[in-house]
Amino acid sequence: MTAVPGTDPLGLPDWLAPVAEAASTVRAEQLSRFLPPPDGGRQSAVLILFGEGPRGPEVLLMQRSGSLRSHAGQTSFPGGALDPADGDPDGDGPVRAALREAWEETGLDPAGVQVFGVLPKLYIPVSRFVVAPVLGWWRSPTPVTAVDPAETAHVFTVPVADLADPANRATTVHPSGYRGPSFAVCDVLVWGFTAGLLDRLLHLSGWERPWDQGREVLLDGLA
Repeated sequence: MTAVPGTDPLGLPDWLAPVAEAASTVRAEQLSRFLPPPDGGRQSAVLILFGEGPRGPEVLLMQRSGSLRSHAGQTSFPGGALDPADGDPDGDGPVRAALREAWEETGLDPAGVQVFGVLPKLYIPVSRFVVAPVLGWWRSPTPVTAVDPAETAHVFTVPVADLADPANRATTVHPSGYRGPSFAVCDVLVWGFTAGLLDRLLHLSGWERPWDQGREVLLDGLA
C-alpha cells in the first residue's frame, strides 16, 4: 500500500482491519497479471468504497452506460482518468481523482469518505489505463445515484456476503481468450478488472469461501 497524503488508516471498523492489513503489504503481481508498462498508459484511479449496510459490509459499484465507447455496460468501481488539477499521479493525485470521479458519477459526498490506502498501480490493456485502486471507508454515507445517464446507468451497493457466496461465483470466458473470476449479484454480472480486484481482496482479506472455478460463463457478445 502506497503511503500518500490524504490517507488515514486509523479508526476503521474492526471488520475492515483484514483489508487494511492485507493492503499494507500486497504487491501488484498479487492483484493482477497485467502490470503497468515502463512508459505510456493513461494515469487513472478507482474508488473501492466499503460501507456498512443492513446486511453488513458492502461495496459501492456502478454500471456504465451501454452507449460508451470503452467498457460499455460493464459494472465497475467509480473512477476515471486523472486531470492535471488532481496533482501528482505518484502522490495524492489518485486520491483526488478517485473522489472527484466518484462525486461526478454517483453524487458521492467526499466529506463522508475516509481514504485508508492506495493499492499498487495495475494496467487495463484494452483501454491502456494505468489504474491506482484507492481504498475508502464510507464513514458517513450519503445518497448516491447515476448523475449522468449518458455515462452511468445504475449505482448500487453489493453486500460482501453476496460477493463471497459460492453460488454467485463463476469463471468468465471471453472470445478473446480472457478467463477470469466473475460475480452474479444485484441482477448484474461483474467481471473483468473490477471482478479481478474484488476476487483478490476477498482472498487476501480472508473473506473468500471455496467456490467452483470450473463453472463457466461465456461472454460472447460482451465488449
